[in-house]
Amino acid sequence: MKVLIVHASAGAGHRRAAEAIYNYLKENSPELDLVLLDALDKTNALFKFDYTKGYSFLVHYATRIWHWAFLVTDFKFLRPISRFLARLINCINSQRLVHYFVHENPDVIVSTHFLPSELAAGLKKKHKINSKLITVITDYGVHPFWISAGTDLYVVASDFTKQRLVMEGVDAGKISVLGLPFDPKFLRHFDRRVVCHKIGIDHKQFTVLLMTGSFGLGPLEEIVEALHKDCQVLVVCAGNKKLYNKLLKKNLENVKVFGFISNTEELMAASQVIITKPGGSTITEVLIMELPVVFISAIPGQETANVKALSEYGIGITPKNIEEIRNFVLDLKNNPQKILELRQKIREVQKPFACKELASVIR
Repeated sequence: MKVLIVHASAGAGHRRAAEAIYNYLKENSPELDLVLLDALDKTNALFKFDYTKGYSFLVHYATRIWHWAFLVTDFKFLRPISRFLARLINCINSQRLVHYFVHENPDVIVSTHFLPSELAAGLKKKHKINSKLITVITDYGVHPFWISAGTDLYVVASDFTKQRLVMEGVDAGKISVLGLPFDPKFLRHFDRRVVCHKIGIDHKQFTVLLMTGSFGLGPLEEIVEALHKDCQVLVVCAGNKKLYNKLLKKNLENVKVFGFISNTEELMAASQVIITKPGGSTITEVLIMELPVVFISAIPGQETANVKALSEYGIGITPKNIEEIRNFVLDLKNNPQKILELRQKIREVQKPFACKELASVIR
């Protein structure tokens, strides 16, 4: 059986979900003929550049324009126009991907981005391929671009997500609440004392993890200043070199500064609370690690929808200012029972066997 796992490198979450699926199947289903593909590698160079660099620019420097575009394409009465234009642009610029789908005609296509899902669904409707099409929605909310007639199964993160799809007219029988695929390293058992020693921090201190994705967006410096006298703070600056160098130079008490990291799971295991952006993959990892979470710097649209979804379950807060962040963190520090209560809510939502259950659907 040939299985094509396809994503698009516009934001890291789509890729991380696709890689988690691919790696799980490679290890547990060696009989499958697996291919992992970035859909944008089979589009023209300008389209790929716009899709990747354009997305990064908008969410980093022009969030109002991004939010406007999200709302326009989500607005019900404009959808016929926006979907038509999107399909036309995607089709014109993705002919190599279309030809690849037709030539390979895999038994199963697992897509973690709406672009390849839309193109594959269109080919199925035209009977040019007969692949089983599984779309893994990598956010907890649902933008209409994820919905394409011809999709055989939607895999979603939560009942909230399923309800939104049903409201959009998707047959409930075509929706499975399996959770978002994630790297199995987040399922490991962690000895906090050992992890803290490895990282080089004091395991006896209440620890806050502060990370906001590859751009290091948001008021990270201000949050560090507000918390470091009362908590141990792990701050991941990622690609924000200016902030990284500034915090290193300040050499604040109880603050450990990181650039890009590959051991997110260890930093989470060492922490009692996380302050982060509400990306779909990040939320999933936070839920698996059972961390109380504060959401900041949400990208308007998909990430604000993620916050809304989690709030339905009483998970995560979205503070109005730094003082609210500080008050929430110190309340958890002074009331450990509240952490246990939040973890219980998280257990009711988390889906630790997402890859395993998706694999059973694929087979």
